[in-house]
Amino acid sequence: MSTTEPATLAIREQILSDPGLILEDHELMRALLAADRSAMGRNVVDLRGVLVDRLEERLDRLEDTHREVLAAAYENVAGMNQVHRACLALLEPDDFTDFLRVLTHDVAPILAVEVIRLGLEAPAAEPGAGLGPEGPCRDVVVALPAGGVDRYVTQGRGLGARRVTLRQLRSASPDFYGAEAPEIRSEALVRLGLGDGGGGHPALLAFGAHDANRFHPDQGTDLLAFFGGVFERSLRRWLA
Repeated sequence: MSTTEPATLAIREQILSDPGLILEDHELMRALLAADRSAMGRNVVDLRGVLVDRLEERLDRLEDTHREVLAAAYENVAGMNQVHRACLALLEPDDFTDFLRVLTHDVAPILAVEVIRLGLEAPAAEPGAGLGPEGPCRDVVVALPAGGVDRYVTQGRGLGARRVTLRQLRSASPDFYGAEAPEIRSEALVRLGLGDGGGGHPALLAFGAHDANRFHPDQGTDLLAFFGGVFERSLRRWLA
């Protein structure tokens, strides 16, 4: 190396510090492979082996990405089927009591949640009081104070309430979930409007799950927003 020119040493040092400069340059790799063929038989590193290893690494990454995309697609299709089945179930009841029964006994298992509650702002009622028809579905409809929908969704942070909110919980509201509250670890909240054209009379549809990973803020909300629209229109029929 004593006769090596300084410029050649500088190039060698640069390549050793960042081999990607060579391996990512297709024209340079072709030239080196051609030189490698002419030097066969001498003590030369097989650049083809290096290139194959790089290609295998890229193929592995592509296969992993492919599997992730397929898994996400299957999960999305499964979620869509769940929501469609839940929407069809809402169309079956003949009266409001049966509507609430279907909501808790049919829709909840379909959507893989333990509790579903409907919160209505009713300033004259005690917060957390049941507003449903007398019977086992009484507590499915829960009284909220004036402005209680936005306060519950934003947790008093003063932010604008979104159509759908997903979050994990350390402790759930006993006013909303009653005796089930200690077991609820995540929830999905769908804001409803029960007036003409969906305005006024704010209401809240809450899905409570024991699984802390059932709902979290990184999930998509399109399917729940669609279900909320179907539920909203069905509910207006009973509350008209």
